[in-house]
This record gives sequence, structure tokens and C-alpha cells, in this order.
Amino acid sequence: MASLAEIRAKLQAANQQTSNTGGDNAIFPHWNIAEGTTTTVRFLPDADPNNTFFWVERAMIKLEFAGVKGQTDNKKTMVQVPCMEMWGDTCPILTEVRPWFKDKSLEELGRKYWKKRSYLFQGFVTDTKLVEDGKLPENPIRRFIISSQIFNIVKNALMDSEIDELPTDYVRGLDFKIVKTTKGGYADYSTSTWSRRERALGDAEKAAISQYGLFDLKEFLPKKPGEVELKVMKEMFEASVEGEAFDMDRWGQYFKPIGLSASAAAVADDVRPSTPSVSNIAVKDEADPDDSADSPAAASNSGSEASARAQDILAMIRNRQK
Repeated sequence: MASLAEIRAKLQAANQQTSNTGGDNAIFPHWNIAEGTTTTVRFLPDADPNNTFFWVERAMIKLEFAGVKGQTDNKKTMVQVPCMEMWGDTCPILTEVRPWFKDKSLEELGRKYWKKRSYLFQGFVTDTKLVEDGKLPENPIRRFIISSQIFNIVKNALMDSEIDELPTDYVRGLDFKIVKTTKGGYADYSTSTWSRRERALGDAEKAAISQYGLFDLKEFLPKKPGEVELKVMKEMFEASVEGEAFDMDRWGQYFKPIGLSASAAAVADDVRPSTPSVSNIAVKDEADPDDSADSPAAASNSGSEASARAQDILAMIRNRQK
């Protein structure tokens, strides 16, 4: 387990350089807590001894489609794909999008396809008013998909010289209070904070750790795309920019739209072999003020203008491929 000094050193180095999951119900949906309420959690260390931090970073890209091909409702559909930069590799989608930020007319479209960061933690929910749907997991150690806004509060506090011990320490650790308000029409967590009072884990919490063990957080990241999946991701990206519908026959073996109905998924699975998808389970991303400009709802281009730009961009991509 890394010490607080090691965490601070690594965060400081990163600052100077830069100046969803497998079918259980362990994820605690803190984004569903009511406005004006607080949920208290206690973060725990990662089981991976090589992880300096007690979290792992996720980087996902959202691709919007004009529905699902063959369906009649014509509702916009979203598909999440993993960004290759999560593994330190070049991301083909960001390679295409990055130059758009040099053109003011394409900057907004670029934000739409930019990677969205979130962070995977684990720990106990010690106090909440949220009544969860469905059966609670037997293991009380939960996983948390934390947005950039909350993560920055967690990270910045670790650099506070008044904190003497790791917040995940079993004896002298700190609870974290997730406070939900609303700002500008989006969920706002900027008043979330660490408790200033140390709290030793209770007997029940220590017994749970002994019985179930800690999660190895990297195991809950998306599967790294291979050569075939990368080709599919690029095809999907181009189709999304062009305003096409999601094609289950072409891409459904690898990626599925968020919120795809059970009946539609069953039909799709009947017509293709069962192959594990590289996408993680669909997890609702929190609407952060710092991410709101990236969301599809923030786009203000007119339909004809956006379509013309999409055609120009796709032509540019295809010319480079030749």
C-alpha cells in the first residue's frame, strides 16, 4: 500500500507535467441521491499492490447515433467506447478530433467527441438516504464511478498538509461526504468534502474486508480493444459524425447502445455469435458543470450547418486514409 507521501509526490509530478462493470450490482449509484442530501462513504485501498493510488482512471468516448438501424422510434442513441489513451496508446478517435480544436467552427463538435474521464473507487456506504432499486449486494464493499468534479475534491485534499494519514487507513482514515446540489441545471457536487475527524473502521467493516477481500480495480476497466475493435470504433465514429443510425449487424457484436431494450438485445444476440464486448457496463455519467460543454445537449449548431461540417470532416478523414 502506498504511503500518503508517495501519493502526494505522484500527484505533484502529474500536476507539473500537465500545469461500469461485469454484471453484479456493486456499483453504488450516488448520482441518484436527492438534491440537497449527503451520502457518506469510506474509501478503501485498491487490492493491486502496484497501484500507487486508491482509484483507477477510466476514459470513455461517447458516440451519438440517430437511433438504431431497423427500429422505428428514431430516438437518438449513445454508445460508449474506451479511449486508447487509458492504456497509454494512441487513440484513433482523438487523433482525428484533436485538430478540430484549431478551428473555431469545429471546436464545439470536437468537445462532443472528446474523452470523458471518470474514476473507479471502492469502499463502504456508511450513511445515505438513497433507497436503491433491486436487491442490495451481499458484499457491503461497493464500487463508485466518480466524476471529475468529485475526484478533484478528493485529489486536492490529499495535498493538504493538515491531513497526516491516508484517508483509506483502517484506524486513522477519513470518511468522505458526497453532497449533491444543482447549479445551472446540472448536478453539482462542489460542496462535497472530507470529514475532518478520523474514524477507525468498525468491527463489521473489518469483518467484511476479511470475508470478501478488496477489489482489484483494474479488473473493472473496459477490455482493451484489439485490432478488430479499433477498426469498428473508427467506423462507428465516422458513422456518428455523419449522423447515421447504429448498425447492430455491423457493430453490435462489439458494442451495444446504452439503454438498449432487452427485446432488442435478444434479437441482436440471435443473429450473431456471442462474443464478449469491449465496452463496460453502461454506467450513468454524472452531469458535471466542467463536462456540460462536452455533452450532446450543449451543442448549438443548426442541423444543416452541422451536417455540412460532418461531411467535410469525413471527406478529410477518408482522403488521409487513401
